[in-house]
Amino acid sequence: MTTRTQQPLITRVAEAEGSGFSKVFAFLRDRLLEGSIQSGDRLIPERELAAQLGVSRPIVREALRALSMMGVVEIRERVGTVVRKPDVSVLGDFFAFSMAQQADIVDDVMQARIAIEVQAARLACRHATTSDLERIAAAVDHIEATVNDSEEGSRADYEFHSALVRASRSETLLQLYAAMSTLLLRSHHERRDVVGGDPAIKQYLVEDHARIFQALIARDEDRADQVLRKHFSIGDEYRRKAAADPAARGRPPERKELA
Repeated sequence: MTTRTQQPLITRVAEAEGSGFSKVFAFLRDRLLEGSIQSGDRLIPERELAAQLGVSRPIVREALRALSMMGVVEIRERVGTVVRKPDVSVLGDFFAFSMAQQADIVDDVMQARIAIEVQAARLACRHATTSDLERIAAAVDHIEATVNDSEEGSRADYEFHSALVRASRSETLLQLYAAMSTLLLRSHHERRDVVGGDPAIKQYLVEDHARIFQALIARDEDRADQVLRKHFSIGDEYRRKAAADPAARGRPPERKELA
């Protein structure tokens, strides 16, 4: 006779809660996607939502609290749960947590960044407005003004690339980039720490960002693509050499003149 092993109660409860959470999340996600609820709308009461989804009210309540922390809903006293447009910056922390244990995270994030920014640069050549270009120009000036300040300079660098993505006028690319913001800011800071004391790299930083900007002004997609890819390639090569051999600092990699 085979003895059936009973599943521990705590595991069954955890699985039930997980399933309940998933139902609440899926309910809200699907209705947002189909457009039946929008930012500013009030959700049905917890009791009705629990009955509709076949879960307990405590699970609904906890799921709504989690969604509130994510900025997806707002729980208002005497009003109920109201849908809101999430603050995309919150995604940066979630993304950082999910990637924190991954090996070679810097290289992996850089590859994703290149994919986003190169496409954004092409789109910016088509869609950038005057205000977009003015914002990028201000970022170039900020990079030059803070080139001797590792902390502020890394933020200025991030502002430039963020402005470039914004100029693409692609909401999806902007959201993806914003989700990476925490890791990108850290990456910019670490790279500046490695090469920040080199006069050669300081000049390179200013001139190369200006070259990217000029390609955007010219609305030259191929040129913007080429200059941006070279920018990432040279910057990464310099960072690797400087990190591996401190004596190599001040001797930037050879840069072939772009046609």
